[in-house]
Amino acid sequence: MYTSFYHLTSKPFQLSPDPGFFFASSGHKRAMSYLNYGLSLGEGFIVITGEVGAGKTLLVRKLFETIGQDSIISTHLVSTHLDADDILRTISGGFGLPHESLSKAVLLNNLQMFFRQSVRQKKRVLIIVDEAQNLTPKAVEELRMLSNYQLDNQSLLQSFLIGQPEFRNTLQSPQMVQLNQRVIASYHLGPLKEEETREYIEHRLHLSGWAHDPTFTPDAFSLIHEFTGGIPRKINTLCDRILVFGMLEEKHQICVEDVDEVIQDLRQEVTHSHDPLPESHLTPLAGGIPDSLAQAFLSAFESRLDRLEATQNALMLMTNTINKNVSTLMRSMFSASSSNEIIDQHDQ
Repeated sequence: MYTSFYHLTSKPFQLSPDPGFFFASSGHKRAMSYLNYGLSLGEGFIVITGEVGAGKTLLVRKLFETIGQDSIISTHLVSTHLDADDILRTISGGFGLPHESLSKAVLLNNLQMFFRQSVRQKKRVLIIVDEAQNLTPKAVEELRMLSNYQLDNQSLLQSFLIGQPEFRNTLQSPQMVQLNQRVIASYHLGPLKEEETREYIEHRLHLSGWAHDPTFTPDAFSLIHEFTGGIPRKINTLCDRILVFGMLEEKHQICVEDVDEVIQDLRQEVTHSHDPLPESHLTPLAGGIPDSLAQAFLSAFESRLDRLEATQNALMLMTNTINKNVSTLMRSMFSASSSNEIIDQHDQ
């Protein structure tokens, strides 16, 4: 791989979100400030929107890394095409509670008891919803109703809603008035600026042991920004291909012509990945596939990666929850065993 050719210690442009590669752009810094402010209040809804690949999931994972998860119990909803009852079952299952074949009343009662117990143990309960723009109105209403649970005037639950830009329009609809009133922090994560795109690329290269091999010319950075629109995921996809190209061509400086050649390769892949076009459409495409179609291909590819990453995150969160539950059970068993030994000694 090109990591050996360029003497890198790791792949700088991997597609899975790694908090270790977090880049604090102006937008990401501001979003992090809003998230921290919302968490400090400990209630309501925090909304983060952005294009596919803008770094929303990475932002949340970085936040959890900074605040420490020992004080947090969370569940991550991946599939949001659920009705009202199904979303309650999914949340219950995410927290390790019984949920199969239970009535809505029992599900709600179990969740309320779990929230109360967690708060008494000084644990913060979070629900993270990915692809929130796909939530049905009834599912949103159930989330809002769960946010009503309190103990001694303290909210028992906080929710993160992470979605694509259209979710902002959803929140402004008349059906979402009550939920919108409970949003305590909201931010739209926009694309990187042109200079930030260069800084982002160099940041990831440096974290991978980059010793300025290869170098990039200024106009190469400009074309990367122009083609990707400053979306981090698209930058990763393109730059990974550029480094593969550089290795194959044994290049130690990447110029604008090299970037353009990789982009042309992507366009050709788009051409071959689609069904044959009607004859009447062949002439306009003779000069190559338009950027818009190439971007559409990248967006579809990145959307699928988003779903895969959301599943990966959910599995990681589920594993953490299981480990914590096992640790709690073991401590309880040990405590009970120790108490019995003390009683036995006292009886003797």
